[in-house]
Amino acid sequence: MLSDPGGRYRVVLPAIARVAVLGAVCAAVGWVFGARVGLWVGVTCLGVLYLGQLVYLAALGNWLERPSLATIPNGIGAWSEVFTRLYRQQRASEIAQQRLIDNEQRFRRTISALPDGIILIDASFQIEWCNPVAERHLAVSLRRDQGLRLTNLVRDPAFVAYMGAGRFEQPLLFSPLTLPAATLSLTVVEFEPARSIVITRDVTQSERVDAMRRDFVANVSHELRTPLTVIKGFLESMIDGGADLDSTRLHHLNLMYEQADRMHRLVEDLLTLSRLESQESPGLEEEVDAAQLVAEVADEARTLSAGRHRIGVEVEKLRLRGSRDELRSAYGNLVSNAVRYTPAGGQITLRSVGQDGGVALQVEDTGIGVAPEHIPRLTERFYRVDKSRSRETGGTGLGLAIVKHVLIRHQGRLDVQSEVGHGSVFSAWFPPERRLASSGEREAA
Repeated sequence: MLSDPGGRYRVVLPAIARVAVLGAVCAAVGWVFGARVGLWVGVTCLGVLYLGQLVYLAALGNWLERPSLATIPNGIGAWSEVFTRLYRQQRASEIAQQRLIDNEQRFRRTISALPDGIILIDASFQIEWCNPVAERHLAVSLRRDQGLRLTNLVRDPAFVAYMGAGRFEQPLLFSPLTLPAATLSLTVVEFEPARSIVITRDVTQSERVDAMRRDFVANVSHELRTPLTVIKGFLESMIDGGADLDSTRLHHLNLMYEQADRMHRLVEDLLTLSRLESQESPGLEEEVDAAQLVAEVADEARTLSAGRHRIGVEVEKLRLRGSRDELRSAYGNLVSNAVRYTPAGGQITLRSVGQDGGVALQVEDTGIGVAPEHIPRLTERFYRVDKSRSRETGGTGLGLAIVKHVLIRHQGRLDVQSEVGHGSVFSAWFPPERRLASSGEREAA
């Protein structure tokens, strides 16, 4: 409190001066009335000063128990300086505290005005604070439920399982029991070791629009399938029986058939995507022999390659739990992309390996590669790195989108490592809970 030298001097020097004056007075009294009288006068004055110090110390102690600007004591001499400094410090402290309170209230008003629900929870999921939107979304009350576990208040099975799993990489979409007509997107952000923020957002409207889009694409694709099948059939008949046609007309018919076939494959891929998006998990799950799956897809790759590439297989005897048809479709799309984008004479290697406790189905090629800026967008619908080359190879632009949705349904992920001009490695990884067995030695073919 008296850290500066000037402050110490302002307190100490007046005290020394008073003691000096007292000594002079006692000496004068002793010289006039005798030494004994002077001594008693000195002792009496020192006692009065001591009692005064005790009174000020008691006042200081009482004030420190409940410090306030309104109740700070007054003093004389050195105590006046002490109490003045205490007043300044208390005033600065109260101003800073009020500023903090104002900032906190402003922050809470700002959070309360957000359209998203915000809940602050501790490591035990106990509610520390929430805004009114979160109260409406999850039917909780800050006044009533503060300090209670959020998972005890929101008993929706999907929510409880999500919070209990502790894996918050992907948001949770669910319809709370208290708002069955609404769809919420829930995200958990861990900003401190012992605290997290739960963010809820009403995505009902966007989910309805997305559902309408999926239904529209599915219905249009379904309606296009029949006429395209008829057109393909007639074109194929005309080509097969076109011995009397000239070369120009036969060439035109072949072009028409190729484009009709491409449209048919596009429609089939759109229908597949619509089916994958409309279901959260595979309808029928079974044990899938990963080595056998890789071998079957490798045979298809050899047919598609027609001898233009070297196709190799390296497998571990692993088993997966999932939809065999979906897994084969996803892995087949990865392999067909490798065949399309690998120049003739290149090497394509198919693998099934154990990785991070799970299973990875990999495709490695020596193709043209993918630039780093394109990799994050590879799974978007109709996204093409090289549009002209994609059309030449006959791709629909939906293969990797199908792969992404199949992996999402199997709690997996797609890892891509690529270098332009040196090839790529596409890896479909499935978590440990999808792995059923791991046995056998690595085989090569």
